[in-house]
Order: sequence, then structure tokens, then C-alpha cells
Amino acid sequence: MGMVGRLSHHALVARRRTHRRRPAASRRAPHWPDAMARARLHPPPPHETADEPLSSDLAGQVDVAPVMAAQAPPADSALDMPLAHIGWHEPFHWLALGWRDFLRSPAIGLFYGACFVLMGWVLLGFFKYAPAYTLAMSAGFLLMGPFMCLGLYEASRHLALGEPASFLGSLTAWRRNLGQLAIFGVVLLVLEMIWGRAALIVFAVSFDGMPDFGDSLHTLLSIENLPFIVTYLCVGGFFAGLIYAVSVVSMPMMLDRPVDAISAGLTSLRLVTTQPGVMLMWGALITLIVVLAMLPGFLGLLVAGPVLGHASWHAYKAATALVAPPQP
Repeated sequence: MGMVGRLSHHALVARRRTHRRRPAASRRAPHWPDAMARARLHPPPPHETADEPLSSDLAGQVDVAPVMAAQAPPADSALDMPLAHIGWHEPFHWLALGWRDFLRSPAIGLFYGACFVLMGWVLLGFFKYAPAYTLAMSAGFLLMGPFMCLGLYEASRHLALGEPASFLGSLTAWRRNLGQLAIFGVVLLVLEMIWGRAALIVFAVSFDGMPDFGDSLHTLLSIENLPFIVTYLCVGGFFAGLIYAVSVVSMPMMLDRPVDAISAGLTSLRLVTTQPGVMLMWGALITLIVVLAMLPGFLGLLVAGPVLGHASWHAYKAATALVAPPQP
């Protein structure tokens, strides 16, 4: 092949390589610079609706922006439940409503009142034969009290709906939210065990051995036992206040709404911490009524116990009046 032939061959090869490096669209178009210029001068029309899927330069690519924009908002938690502002006069109104519910269903109230009296007699027996465990058994009062009141809450719930209160329904009220009520009971049991251990420590530090009070409160309340009494009451007051704070409205809430035990307990704690004055007054009223009812051999609990149980239901309804409970 001559010189001219070799030059023509190299020019042909170079032209083919340049043609391969061009875009695919330009190799198919005979005048590709003119076609691209026309595309710049006359762009395709934009999409008319936002719902139309957008095109992509890469095959198989999907635009996920509309899907992300359509995500559902997160569901409201029980911790976000708005709580009503409680006035200072309302605890007395709750007591009046509790007395009204007791008169409307006296048989149910007297049954639970008799259970409270029996628990008081058991407490007296522990003070007589095992005084070191008296404070722990007092914690058992606070542990069993809210669960005993479930039947009273159920009776008040039916009465508020204009329905007759059923004795059998009050006995089986725990079935409405059994799992969460059991979890909450375990939490209260742990607090009661810690309280009992703290009471034993107070006894061990204050006395040399197990004290003998001679079956009399006068011996216990003597002046030489003043440091023990102050420490005893401070420890008991701390645990009693903690149990009160997490259970003041949590038990009726779990009976009335499908909420979990942790959310109910924290909502109760939020109510006490955001409105401490009126809730402390309500706790003081409960304590005063219970102490006065215990003086005549615990017989006063026959009426005071169920009235306080009904009143606690109305306290819960007043605190959550801004949110209607879900319909069954």
C-alpha cells in the first residue's frame, strides 16, 4: 500500500473512533449540533399536575418525593394528653359526688368498705405481733387500695353513663385492661418491697433488737422514741407520696382508656407535678379522712373507703375533662 493509501486508512480509523465517542443520540442524528440547539430553543412543556410521575434520565429510577410527603403524622401519645386546670374547691366537689355515688349503690360500697375494715384489723394484728412490719403492711394498704377501688371506679363509670351499677361487673372490672393493670401492680409491689426494707433498716438503726411496745401506742409515742418516730414518718411519707403521685389517676385511666401502665403512671405523675398545690391538698384530705376513719377500730372505713373510691373516679374525670374517652 502506498503512502497515500496509508494516510487514507489512518484518517478513516480516526474518524470511526471520533464517531464512537459521540453520544448515542448524536450518532443517530446526521446533524446533531443543530438538533441540540433546537432542543434548547424549544424545551418540552413542564408537567401540568404534581401527581404525574416525573421522568428520569436513568432507566428504572423512581421518584420517592411524593411518597415521603404523604407520610402519616405520628399518633398522639397518652403523655401528650391535655390535663384540665383544677380549682381549689374541686376536691370537696369530688367528695360530694363520691357520697352521691355511694348512696346510689350502697350494697357495692358497703362490700368494699367491709374489705377495708378487714384490712385494718389485719394491720392491727401485725402491730401487736410483728411491729417491725407494720409500716410495710401500711404500704400494702396503699398497694391493695387502688385495686380494691377498681370495682368502685366501675360502678361510678356506669352511674355516670346513666346505667345501673352491677355488683358482678364491679368484681370483674380488672378484665377491661388486665395486662396493663398487672404490670402496674408489679411496679407498686416493687415499691412496697423497697418501703418494707427501708422500714426494717429504720428499726435496726433505732433499737437494739426488736422493741416491745406492750401492745400500746403510748409506749411507741414516748418522748425517748421521738427520733425514731420522725425518721419513721419521713421514710413512710416519701414512699406514700411516690405511690400516691403515680397512682392518683392512673388506675381509673387504665380502666377507662386503652392506655399502657407506664403512660398512665407518668400522666398521673405529670398531673401532680404540674398542679402540686391542689393535688397535695387532695392527698391531705384523703389522709385525714382515712386517719379519722381508722380511730373507731377501723369501722369508719366502712363508709369512708367507698366514698373516697368513688371520689377518686371523679377526680380522674375532672383532670382529663378536655379529652373524651374512646367509645367501645
